[in-house]
Amino acid sequence: MSENPVPDPAGTPAGREDLPARAMNQEKKFPRGLVIRLFAYLVAGHLFAGFLYLLFELGARGQ
Repeated sequence: MSENPVPDPAGTPAGREDLPARAMNQEKKFPRGLVIRLFAYLVAGHLFAGFLYLLFELGARGQ
């Protein structure tokens, strides 16, 4: 007769509590590439918005 493991009542996978704290913290962090792209898009977006604002300001003064 084979032994079937008893499911954990909390619903956590077996052995999860054995993972080091570093691995658990890794799940809470964003990937480095994502952070860099997000920062680049924010900077580029603000520069583009500033450029458009400058164009509209200069255009309004030219009339």
